[in-house]
Amino acid sequence: MQLPNLLILGDRTYDLSHRALVMGVLNATPDSFFTRGTDFALDAFFTKAEQLVHDGADLLDVGGVKAGPGEEVTEAMEMDRVVERVAELVRRFDVPISVDTWRASVARECYKVGAVMGNDISGFGDPDYLPAAAEHGAAVVATHIRLKPRVADPNPIYRDLVANVTDFLLDRAQQALDAGISKEKIIIDAGLDLGKTTPQSIELLRASASLSDHGYPLLLSASMKGFLGETFGIEVGDRREASIAANALGMVLGCRVLRVHDAAGIRRARDEIQMILDAG
Repeated sequence: MQLPNLLILGDRTYDLSHRALVMGVLNATPDSFFTRGTDFALDAFFTKAEQLVHDGADLLDVGGVKAGPGEEVTEAMEMDRVVERVAELVRRFDVPISVDTWRASVARECYKVGAVMGNDISGFGDPDYLPAAAEHGAAVVATHIRLKPRVADPNPIYRDLVANVTDFLLDRAQQALDAGISKEKIIIDAGLDLGKTTPQSIELLRASASLSDHGYPLLLSASMKGFLGETFGIEVGDRREASIAANALGMVLGCRVLRVHDAAGIRRARDEIQMILDAG
């Protein structure tokens, strides 16, 4: 397993050869699958951000539209939810800020106020997404998805799941390179639960070593997700231990950005694993 060494986020350069970054999730949505809107109000949102940073999050990821089906969120609504929050996070905290959006227009406005990464679960479906990132020197996350965000995909079928996901991600990474984004600013994400059944998400988690062997940092977004609940028969509010286990396994298998709701638990697991691996 050959891991990428460097990741550049804004004016920070991270050596990931022996380190995983904890990315704290901030939901600026009233209908998030996990928080159910408890962090949507401004005071609650910034209290959550402060807690994530206190608990050891290395960066924060702000999203204004949930990935799954739901009520329509227009471009204007998404702008209203995230742009000023991103600007305030940049003012308050000394950590990189990512924006979780598939709209280039939203990403661009967030870059203007200080975001340094665009986390796009659509696989760069908006043709202006990569040019916007390149224009502002932002990093990007290329995520595998079978259909489109917010479209139900209950019975996805793949001829060869790992090969299909790998080819998709390498194609999107090449698109980012062609758009003028440096390799050190490109992250890939297998997109667990995005157009995958529970067995398929588990297969991709087990394949993390293979997926991380292509020169790009691999992001793992497994926190509190449905495949964990279905596997263990647990509701969304009781998936903390399963999430820690999934992220610990992912880190050992090469995942280098861990997108999580529970920064404290994942950070402790990460630090323990790093200590054990470094001691060897």
